[in-house]
Amino acid sequence: MHKTKARLKNYLCPIPVVMVSCTPPGGRPNIVTVAWTGVACGTPPMISIAVNLSRYSHGIIKETGAFCMNVPGEDLLYATDYCGSVSGRDVDKFGALGLTAVEGDEIGCHYIAECPVNMECKVRHQVVLGSHELFIGEVVAVHASGGALTPEGRVDVQAMKPFAYVGPDYYSLGRRIGRYGYSVQAKPKK
Repeated sequence: MHKTKARLKNYLCPIPVVMVSCTPPGGRPNIVTVAWTGVACGTPPMISIAVNLSRYSHGIIKETGAFCMNVPGEDLLYATDYCGSVSGRDVDKFGALGLTAVEGDEIGCHYIAECPVNMECKVRHQVVLGSHELFIGEVVAVHASGGALTPEGRVDVQAMKPFAYVGPDYYSLGRRIGRYGYSVQAKPKK
């Protein structure tokens, strides 16, 4: 199989899109869109976000050691794109978009009520990698809207409608095509 050598770049795709909210001490809550994110640990539960050093939210997260990861559904695509396109230095994003800021239970950071899943996170590790700083946050509280989770506590993708990013485009998530462990389950006898 012949492959073409591509220019040096990160080609991982698709990647989830989240809205990260943060609240400066005594200030108004802000939102930044982050597509460079993922699960970092299961026990304790930790997630990671990579935030550009020039972003307004970067300084807030550095100062407070806290952020909320908000998982938007497709109905929040416009708001998600907007929050990644304008700066919180200049715009009250909650106000401009009519989003509801709810103060979290654990960390004093506000989350976005309209997002089906919200995770309050305390920064446990951080590493400057170049243009971005990687924040690894321990999930200390989770808030979920009715219908966002299955009775087993898993994300209900069909109900929640999260989406992914493959720069510069957004994509909806499709149908389920398998389940963990199916490749090693006993095959039916013929």
